[in-house]
Amino acid sequence: MTKVKYYYDPETLSYRPIAITNKRRISNIILFITSSFVFGVSVLLILMNSDWINTPAEIAQKRAIDNYELQFDILNKKLTQLENVLANVEERDNNLYRVYFEASPIPEEQRKAGFGGVNRYSDLEGYDNSELIIGITKRLDILTKQTVVQSRSLDEIERLAENKAALIEAIPSIQPIKNKDLIRLASGYGYRTDPFTKKRRFHYGIDFTAKKGVPVYATGNGVVKRADNRSAGHGNHIRIDHGFGYVSLYAHLSKYNVRRGQKVKRGDIIGYVGNTGRSTGPHLHYEIIKDNKKINPVDFYYGNLSPKEFDALLTQSNQENQSMD
Repeated sequence: MTKVKYYYDPETLSYRPIAITNKRRISNIILFITSSFVFGVSVLLILMNSDWINTPAEIAQKRAIDNYELQFDILNKKLTQLENVLANVEERDNNLYRVYFEASPIPEEQRKAGFGGVNRYSDLEGYDNSELIIGITKRLDILTKQTVVQSRSLDEIERLAENKAALIEAIPSIQPIKNKDLIRLASGYGYRTDPFTKKRRFHYGIDFTAKKGVPVYATGNGVVKRADNRSAGHGNHIRIDHGFGYVSLYAHLSKYNVRRGQKVKRGDIIGYVGNTGRSTGPHLHYEIIKDNKKINPVDFYYGNLSPKEFDALLTQSNQENQSMD
């Protein structure tokens, strides 16, 4: 049963029933339907543009985005670890390896240089996570460049190490006559009295007196460049090119044990003590040339002498006496 609604009539001072026409009923129904439709559409739009309700596709996309963000976070942490490892290698490279092999350190600005000029990351702009993606991409590019720089540095260190080993083996660093065969050190490097003219002149080597036929040893690895008697005053002599600017000379030999072009190693017997050329008695005249300049051989006898033996040799070599050639 439909409820009857009343209104108050001030003229009659009484309540009178409200008469509802069919037209009014239809109007109310239309208004209700319209309001319900507008309300429903509004609620639907609000729900579609909020996180309250998602379609299966949107749910899958959100999961994928969350997974990508997680992977980017893991990648960031791994990049940090790689940067720390590379920084440690760079520090050892500059402060240990390159110092040991006497190479200049690589400047920090060269190692950390970025990429100037054209925007390399314009195609990554305009996305929700552009800042994150561009940041990681930049770090990867810089890390790649630093790795290339470090790789080239290690290649250089490897070459320097090989050269260092070859240099150590090549430098003339032992006495050319063993102490057991040595009679005495007759004359050293510097101004000495010429045995023939009795005048003071510069003596460019060291004279070792020993019996004729005593073995003479190569003082470092190298190649025999000369083994002949075609050098004024030196008689039978040998020249060994050690590389790195070093050449050693052995003069007044009685005979050779090597030939021109032969490779020799430190400690090989290359000839025998004699008295050929401009000489006053059996002895070995020994010289070291570095970059075409004759230098004091006594500075290189660290390979087979004890500190005590070296001190004695140094004292004898510094005595200004008469040379034997």
